[in-house]
Amino acid sequence: MIHIGTYNHLRVKKSTAEGLVLTDGEQDVLLPKPQVPNDVQVGDDVFYYVYHHKDGRLVATSKRPYACTGDFAYLKVVDTTDNGAFLDLGIDKDLFISSKQRLPLEAGKSYVVYVYLDEQDGKLVATTWLDEHLDTDLQDLEEGEEVSLLITDISDLGYSAIINNRYPGLLYRDEVYENLQIGQSCTGYIKKIRQEDGKIDLSMRQVGFDFILESKDFILNMIKANGGVLDLGDKSDPAEIRYRLKMSKKSFKQAIGMLYKERLITLSDHELKLVHGDNKE
Repeated sequence: MIHIGTYNHLRVKKSTAEGLVLTDGEQDVLLPKPQVPNDVQVGDDVFYYVYHHKDGRLVATSKRPYACTGDFAYLKVVDTTDNGAFLDLGIDKDLFISSKQRLPLEAGKSYVVYVYLDEQDGKLVATTWLDEHLDTDLQDLEEGEEVSLLITDISDLGYSAIINNRYPGLLYRDEVYENLQIGQSCTGYIKKIRQEDGKIDLSMRQVGFDFILESKDFILNMIKANGGVLDLGDKSDPAEIRYRLKMSKKSFKQAIGMLYKERLITLSDHELKLVHGDNKE
């Protein structure tokens, strides 16, 4: 069975004036002549993305689409109509999205959407109603796990994100030390899984002891780069630490505490120094 809106393993059935006819043994698909590679022959096994052409035929493409069925993606509106809009999918056919969305769609702007097959006609479409397509069964996730994130929304509380193209999560604003944008893909970490309400707290930094070790090395290298002295200390303003080091004051104090216990630095209220001023390693 051919799967629409994703990649399929197919075999070259025959060559025609229009291009190559591909098959899975049950259905045929056309690979248009301009996209036929020179080294593909009848009988070869191939792997192509398949979609419905405007005339309803199944068509394969060698172009790389921006999203497949079941994906969340950040796509640009290329045209609008009374019934909806069309999104650039990176192939020869744009992706339709109806006008019944959670926010108005404007040509030239991009939105995070979910790509799926319409139940009535099996055509590939998109929606901005994301929540109903997210998984709330969190058994496959573990706290501390590295995950991929897609930023979907920004609020006073923080940044909503989709985890691993599947789960909803939140990065708290006061724990993010860079400017994230809607549609941005990045790496994050599972900070806390709240089974009671099915929510996931995220972090941009490694959680736990590994992050403290990373922060410790970062601070030590910064002190060395500044000639053995850094004008931050135990009484420094949290906002200044966050701005300059991209970490919370709590993480900063944990890291410099380890450096102090290892006798690598001396501490004061507003300054860190290498022991003996040795900044050569």
